Amino acid sequence: MNVLVLLAAILCVLMILIGGRKGARSFIALFLNFGVLFFTIMIMLDPNANTMILTLVACTIISCINLFYINGVNKKTGIAFISTIITTGILLLFIVVVTDRSMIQGFGEEEIEELGMFSLFIGLDFVKIATAVIIMSTIGAIIDIAISISSPMQEIYNHNPTISRKDLFNAGLSIGRDILSTSTNTLFFAFFGGYLALLIWFKDLSYSLGEMMNSKIFSAEMITILCAGIGVTMVIPIASWITAFFLVKTKV
Repeated sequence: MNVLVLLAAILCVLMILIGGRKGARSFIALFLNFGVLFFTIMIMLDPNANTMILTLVACTIISCINLFYINGVNKKTGIAFISTIITTGILLLFIVVVTDRSMIQGFGEEEIEELGMFSLFIGLDFVKIATAVIIMSTIGAIIDIAISISSPMQEIYNHNPTISRKDLFNAGLSIGRDILSTSTNTLFFAFFGGYLALLIWFKDLSYSLGEMMNSKIFSAEMITILCAGIGVTMVIPIASWITAFFLVKTKV
């Protein structure tokens, strides 16, 4: 516990020294986001709760915290918020279908021994739970890409107010291409770094490559990574089009 407090204090001091007031807000936002996730999970434990609606509500609140609370209420954060919600809604429908078809929900056979003493009849839809997990794992990256596109596009427009909507949209796509590779690689290494113990476990179980690829646990993680990459890629044209539409429309 003392180590956690010390690390949190060091992080807080560094964020304030480097980021100033915005750094302090970013540090507070970490705990606000954790609170949103915690209460969302508590509500999801109710069998009568609608997991999809709860996921959308939680993503909306997290988006508001990360965009409006940290960066203030302005045109670029408003556009980034709209882009995030649209992308999340489309991705949610896509992930529901993928999760149901791939049958990655529930527990893998490697976990049966540890779970044998517990009842698995908990009254929850594991397809929706798996969908919520993937969306929650992706929302941060989608928000980051959305604001990373809307902010420089607004700067481009401010310095060149006569730019056409098409040229501004192409500029947004160009910005998105520059950050796409780093964002997808960040997601890839973040997930694999967190599940490095899973690969070691497969090695101890003497799994072949085919057995590992067909394992439910491994497939679930790979599908999460791929869906996150799809969401990050999809938000680029959405954010670029919405930003160009609103800025040029405002000029007219």
